[in-house]
Amino acid sequence: MTWIQNYDPLGNQWLSALVAFLPVALFFCCLLVLKLKGHVAGLLTVVLAMVIAISVYGMPTAMVGASFVYGFVYGMWPIAWIIVAAIFLYKLTDKSGYFSILRDSIIAITPDQRLQVILIGFCFGAFLEGAVGFGGPVAITAALLVGIGLPPLYAAGLCLIANTAPVAFGAVGIPIIAMAGVVGVPAIEISAVAGKMLPPLSVFVPFFLVFLMNGFKGIKETWPAVLVAGGSFAIVQFITANFLGPELPDIASAVVSIACTTIFLRFWQPAKPFIFESTSDKKIEVKKHATNQIVLAWMPFVVLIVAILIWTQGWFKALFAGEGALAFTTLAFKFEPLAGVIQTAPVVAADKAVNATYSLPLINTVGTSILLTALITIPMLKIKPSDAISAFGETLNEMKMAILTIGLVVGFAFVCNNSGISASLALAFAQTGDAFAFFSPIVGWIGVFLTGSDTSSNLLFGTLQQLTARQIGVPEVLFLAANSVGGVVGKMISPQSIAIACVAVGLVGRESELFRFTVKYSIGFVIIIGILVYCAAFVFPGILA
Repeated sequence: MTWIQNYDPLGNQWLSALVAFLPVALFFCCLLVLKLKGHVAGLLTVVLAMVIAISVYGMPTAMVGASFVYGFVYGMWPIAWIIVAAIFLYKLTDKSGYFSILRDSIIAITPDQRLQVILIGFCFGAFLEGAVGFGGPVAITAALLVGIGLPPLYAAGLCLIANTAPVAFGAVGIPIIAMAGVVGVPAIEISAVAGKMLPPLSVFVPFFLVFLMNGFKGIKETWPAVLVAGGSFAIVQFITANFLGPELPDIASAVVSIACTTIFLRFWQPAKPFIFESTSDKKIEVKKHATNQIVLAWMPFVVLIVAILIWTQGWFKALFAGEGALAFTTLAFKFEPLAGVIQTAPVVAADKAVNATYSLPLINTVGTSILLTALITIPMLKIKPSDAISAFGETLNEMKMAILTIGLVVGFAFVCNNSGISASLALAFAQTGDAFAFFSPIVGWIGVFLTGSDTSSNLLFGTLQQLTARQIGVPEVLFLAANSVGGVVGKMISPQSIAIACVAVGLVGRESELFRFTVKYSIGFVIIIGILVYCAAFVFPGILA
């Protein structure tokens, strides 16, 4: 049976888009107004999306069910698997006692918690985003910040906001590389435009993090170090994105930023260290540890970096492709009902079939590289096997509701994408003519909110952005880059990201609180980006060329 997507089932694009928006509105309402738990909000949202897909879009029930199951399973592996492995690694370092040494080594760089957030949440998080993606950076850095004394809600919220700057070039540039393959535009061209749009955001975000923690007073007291962190990151991001491509901006920028900030703080420190009220009654004490202990405390993360770099190498991936020696470790399952779903232009290439085969890479997934790091960490830090087993059991127990939430929201994303609900929203914006220059990043923002991934948003709406740009006479790379840049600020409110951040800091069931913390900033950011894109298209054309 073949079923072709219809993006205007009601005969009026705006009316169809209004109906398509109802699940998104319900999710916002569940978290902001009703303050429901994440898994409850996810369940209600996906049920409404499925009802609309069947009753309004005419998608066969079997296809809707298969889309949800496919998405739910994808939420389990690789997404939830990455988070389980990351939290397990953190718990191992904590149980070993070496995490306290790692914490002390960070405090030794600076006892100021504002700058600790910059070093861990912004700099180290950007490195992990460049290497891992898929929510792993937020999980790891949020857990680290809680470990050094930050309140859980602030740790999660700040890490989500800090994660905005590097998302467009995350996972070794996959969001832009994937889009380039779909639209037939060289990745370096899209990367170059994004590399001009993002540096101002990269400079602004560290200052904004400090403002959220300590207001203008905090900015006044820390601005030299914050400027070094954000400025060095932005400069390297601009150079690598414009001249080398999308693969290295995050990793290179993060390494340079960490090095420059650490060196700068050897010669300059804020006059009065800042500590959150929750830890202000504790005496700030920089404990001294032997060099070999400090090195050992950081070794799990050094091993993690090496493992991730290996996992992202072409020669390693080739082992699992085609006739590769380890190809047998990737299992495949076909969802037969989805084999008949056909996507139509202009959102994607004409007559392109929805992927009906689910791949289960047992080894060739970042989560397994993190688990390998955890297994290496056990003998390295001399952790008892019983403690390791206990840590893994605690991880699964704490994550059970978060895993359910992740599965539900990713299932929701697949139902929206396969039924045409997502495309209806984007096509309505495309009818706004020149005003689409403002809405272009908002389309990417909605895409990341719906899918939880800048890569998925770029694949979903890349062709739409390209064709709309041609229709209104704007360089297509501007809208292609805008889709990705708009998406980065949607990451902080993505249900998937919210669920991951909550489990990392022990706030499972309190997703609505974190959502309320980030949503206002996400909306503000995307509006500003929309204004900048409009100016680049019509007020100062060519400024981003």
